[in-house]
Amino acid sequence: MNPVQLDNNTHRDLRIVTTRGAAWGDDVMTTPVFPNEFRDVQAHYPIVFQPADNGPGMQPVALLGLRSGENLFLDAHGWDASYIPLALERGPFMIGRGGAELTVHVDMDSPRIGRGEGEPVFMPHGTSTEYLERMNSVLAAIHTGVEATAPFIATLLRHDLVESFALDIEAADGSQNRLAGFSTISEERLARLDAAVVAELHAQGWLVAIFMVVASTTHLRDLIARYNKRLARQGLAWTT
Repeated sequence: MNPVQLDNNTHRDLRIVTTRGAAWGDDVMTTPVFPNEFRDVQAHYPIVFQPADNGPGMQPVALLGLRSGENLFLDAHGWDASYIPLALERGPFMIGRGGAELTVHVDMDSPRIGRGEGEPVFMPHGTSTEYLERMNSVLAAIHTGVEATAPFIATLLRHDLVESFALDIEAADGSQNRLAGFSTISEERLARLDAAVVAELHAQGWLVAIFMVVASTTHLRDLIARYNKRLARQGLAWTT
């Protein structure tokens, strides 16, 4: 990774490939998601929790595949869903700091850095393109989401609302398999919360996010269907 602060002089000719595919780093099983995008995420993907990469705690993620290095939403035509999670949509851009201020950085080692192709980042006279304005909005939403994630997770843990789960999968080749290592909201414990706690969760803005996670689990069946469709089309067998 080679992050550098974006500026309209050094990067006046910078272009970003926005095509979706494995060649550009999209073939991943999970991607982080944030409470402020749960409503959009749950329309397409299961939202589950996995151990945080950078310390104790958990990170909500969208489950994109059933095996490591697999994204079942990628096909020959690109991304097969109308919403791409913010952490993937941001492409090579990231939030940095210039002193006390947040700044936009770009990973110059990203495969999305175009060589004369892709979306221009700056107009010829140096102003931001619509594409860069969109990326600025995405990064702002990620910053807001990152700040919200820790208190959201802490609230779930305080009320003992998270439980691990395992998903048994019968693949189209007849093999029996299991998805494990993730957690979800315990609907049983959620239903037992007293009115005062429910009112507290609502006042904090977490109640809708919790129900978005619960609603998203219906897409676990969709993931299995997507996997079996790919299995049948490519003549593959389940491998770990």
